[in-house]
Amino acid sequence: MDNLVIAGRSFRSRLMVGTGKYRTMEEMRQALDASGAEIVTVAVRRVNLDEREESLLAYIDLDRYFLLPNTAGCHTAEEAIRTARLARAAGLSNWVKLEVIPDDGTLLPDPVATVEAAKVLVEEGFVVLPYTTDDHTVAKRLLDIGCATIMPYGSAIGTGQGLPNPERLKRIIDLVGGRVPVVIDAGIGAPSDAALAMELGADAVLVNTAIAKADDPVAMARAMALGVEAGRMAYRAGRIPKSDVPSPSSPVEGLVGGVK
Repeated sequence: MDNLVIAGRSFRSRLMVGTGKYRTMEEMRQALDASGAEIVTVAVRRVNLDEREESLLAYIDLDRYFLLPNTAGCHTAEEAIRTARLARAAGLSNWVKLEVIPDDGTLLPDPVATVEAAKVLVEEGFVVLPYTTDDHTVAKRLLDIGCATIMPYGSAIGTGQGLPNPERLKRIIDLVGGRVPVVIDAGIGAPSDAALAMELGADAVLVNTAIAKADDPVAMARAMALGVEAGRMAYRAGRIPKSDVPSPSSPVEGLVGGVK
């Protein structure tokens, strides 16, 4: 399958995975392995930067996975900026998955604060991957700022509701026009959701809850990888257009016996 390229860096897998909500660290480690993912996102606020051997990072092979710190838990632009700076200063990465979520009840991103934080971080040399709404106007502003990806939600974090508004995501994909990758982030509940996202033309998906909270996270991680691969292959193959008029799968011309 063709590679995913973000900020000049190439990745074979188009599935990104999170590290939260697993029942055990060993289960997380096995699920990461089964997913085939190369990009693994970690909440900076969950990492003990002083004692890494005793933290989440001890279970992630940093020679194998590309670590993407995220600003989960930040309610304001100022908090997100400070958290990104802390991660970079601690040597985690100058890449950041930017999240600004003011309401813990809805877990919906704040588009205004996200744009504000993204502008500052891009100017400071960060590679910014912003989690945002499915509003194409916000996507355009993030694109114009210089973000390395656009990451609209499929549906709210942890809901598993899939992609109830695929036309809004397709509008963002068409708007971005391949200038940067579009990554569907949040709400994916099943491999079919991941496949649909890829069939729409998304460049990648990020999945956490649907894997971590599955009855068998390791099997679900593998299933998600296959869904992403199938969806990407279908997109590149070019699906038939939808039609209101049925058409026989076998041609009627030239049938033996003159049957019409």
